[in-house]
Amino acid sequence: MASDTFFRFVIGFIALMIIYPYRLKVTNRKHEFIFASAGLCGVTLYYLLENIALTFTMASNVGVISSIVPFFTAILTYLFLKEEPLRINFFIGFVVAITGIYLISFNGATKLQLNPLGDLLAVTATFVWATYSVLTRKISSYGYHTIQLTRRVFFYGILFMMPALFLFDFELELKRFSNPVSLFNILFLGLGASALCFITWNYAVKILGTIKSSIYIYAVPVITVLTSIIVLHEQITYLAAFGIVLTLSGLFISEKKLSSKKAEKNKSLTKFN
Repeated sequence: MASDTFFRFVIGFIALMIIYPYRLKVTNRKHEFIFASAGLCGVTLYYLLENIALTFTMASNVGVISSIVPFFTAILTYLFLKEEPLRINFFIGFVVAITGIYLISFNGATKLQLNPLGDLLAVTATFVWATYSVLTRKISSYGYHTIQLTRRVFFYGILFMMPALFLFDFELELKRFSNPVSLFNILFLGLGASALCFITWNYAVKILGTIKSSIYIYAVPVITVLTSIIVLHEQITYLAAFGIVLTLSGLFISEKKLSSKKAEKNKSLTKFN
């Protein structure tokens, strides 16, 4: 568990070095502290907390809990960045989407079973990721290249992860990479789920802002269900279909109001100029 997380980010870091091998020149010591904080939150703490949570609670619980990231993100953005106001439509969309995600995750086949320790760790992980998103938004204002800042975040994440490896079942086991399936899996996690996903997420936060970017997390369970239908030929139930409709409705309600608000702001600025 811990070793896979470590290797995936090492692979991601190396890939980013190859893609954009230019040294990041930090212009302010405070920026370095923010980079380190982002690495600690977005890489080390988030993935360790989520992986540990999965050993104590059900994956469906973690899936639903992970979807409250937009709520924490909105609160932290409002408190620390003061750039995106909290609006009633966001919270309405949040409730609608979470209801839909609950229906998709449990799908009538599994009853909700609370596991206090695991669920609390999952909640903490979502709060940590929301913190990472806010830090990323702050970093994006510094003007650094997205690949460079992502690589620096990976560097600190790996650095902070090293002491934690001794607390878990870390084993080098390089022989496992001789297995084509294991090699493909770790490469996918390193290149796709780490390097590519972090770059696109950081860029989205830079362009759209933290709240609007986080809202699209609601779409993850929907995409998972649709992918399982196409790839695994699983059957979708009426309950899951209704959950998809609710989730997408919640996303639309939250996103539409934010877009309208942004349009009004841009319109007023244009008129003023």
